[in-house]
Amino acid sequence: MKLFTKLPLLALLAVFTLSSCTTDSIDDKAEAIELSLVEIETKAIEVEILDLINDHRLSLGLNPLIEMSVVKSVAYSHTDYMVDNNIVSHDNFYTRSSYLKSNAGAKKVSENVAYGYSSAESVVRAWIKSEGHKANIEGDFTNFDVSAERNEDGRYYYTNIFIKK
Repeated sequence: MKLFTKLPLLALLAVFTLSSCTTDSIDDKAEAIELSLVEIETKAIEVEILDLINDHRLSLGLNPLIEMSVVKSVAYSHTDYMVDNNIVSHDNFYTRSSYLKSNAGAKKVSENVAYGYSSAESVVRAWIKSEGHKANIEGDFTNFDVSAERNEDGRYYYTNIFIKK
C-alpha cells in the first residue's frame, strides 16, 4: 500500500490507542465505581516510564514529578478496568479525579492512557508526539504515577495520572 493511503489509517490508529484527559475535558458517562487504596508492586516498565517523563521535563527546565502510591493505586484500578473490558478509555475519570482530590490533596488531575505499546520508550514517545498528552506531561503538576498491565494476549494497557497538590 502506498504511503498516501496508509496515513489516514495510521492517524485513525493513533486516535484509538492514545488518549489524554483533564478534569476540564470529559463528562463521566460510565457507571460510577468505588476506588480503594491497594498496594501494587512496581514493574520495571513503569519505573522506566516515570524516569523518561521526568527526564523530558528536566530537559525543558521543569520540575521533576514525585511518585505517589495513592496515584499509582488509582492508575492501577483504571488500567485493570481497561484490561477487563478490552477498551482504552477515560471511563470514570471524574470518580478518579474526585478520589484523588479527597485522598491525595490534589487540586488538579489529568491522565494519559494508551494500549499496545511494547516498551516504555515507545509509549512515552507517542505521548510526547501528541499535543494533548504532551501538555499533560509538561503540565503544572507535582506528583504522578503510572500503571502498565498486560492483557491475556500479553499486550500492555497504560494509565498515567498527574496531579497538582
